[in-house]
Amino acid sequence: MSVTMTKGEGVTVFTMNSNPKSSWPPICQILGALCYSPTCCSVTERLRRVQSTSQSALGAMQIMVGLLNIGLGAILCSSGGGSWYQMDIYAYPYWLGALFILFGIICILSEKFPSPCLVIVNVLLNLAGVGFAIAAIILYSINLANIGMYWMCERDYDYGWYNRRESSTPSPPTDEQRAMKEQCMEARATTLMLLRSINIVLIVLSVLQLCLVISSAVLGIKALRKNGKEVSKSIDDLEHYKPLLEEVTTNPIA
Repeated sequence: MSVTMTKGEGVTVFTMNSNPKSSWPPICQILGALCYSPTCCSVTERLRRVQSTSQSALGAMQIMVGLLNIGLGAILCSSGGGSWYQMDIYAYPYWLGALFILFGIICILSEKFPSPCLVIVNVLLNLAGVGFAIAAIILYSINLANIGMYWMCERDYDYGWYNRRESSTPSPPTDEQRAMKEQCMEARATTLMLLRSINIVLIVLSVLQLCLVISSAVLGIKALRKNGKEVSKSIDDLEHYKPLLEEVTTNPIA
């Protein structure tokens, strides 16, 4: 199937030779033909020139954010009290980190191989990344509010469950048990502070990821607009010089 495009004054017409044997709707056939067309998939020096060189830096930072999400999220999930039950069930630090890494790789590839199709894919993925970054901020904020080491320093442990008598009336705590309770409470406070600090770092990283995907999408859109303007300018220049070429060919010099 081939697709041809004709531009006029404010009008763009796509002409498609559809495949009658294909079960896909026409819009899917058009998108598939555009994706596989040499014009869309070929690397152009014009787009390489107009695209900013900061896409690689943005992509590298997104990969770093994704790796930190996976690493710090693993610490929270394995701590026993630093993760809410939804983090344990859905394991969103892992797949959010994997998505952030994917967005970063596409950013780098869109600069190394700046084809229009790849730049468009990069813009679409980064626009979707805005939603994922906002979701990460909300999820980590909820997890921060629900962090608690509730299983530490319980009454039975404070009073020494290993030395508990069979009688239903618990014995009063000794000085050693009180000292153990104070040490346990101090360790619990320190652990909670570390876990909350890790969660706050994840929230800050999610805010950073939000800024990165917005910046990458804006740069990609600007590159596509500049590329489109240069292509239109080149077409106008060719149309401007076409009558002169026809005049020279129709009136050869004797």
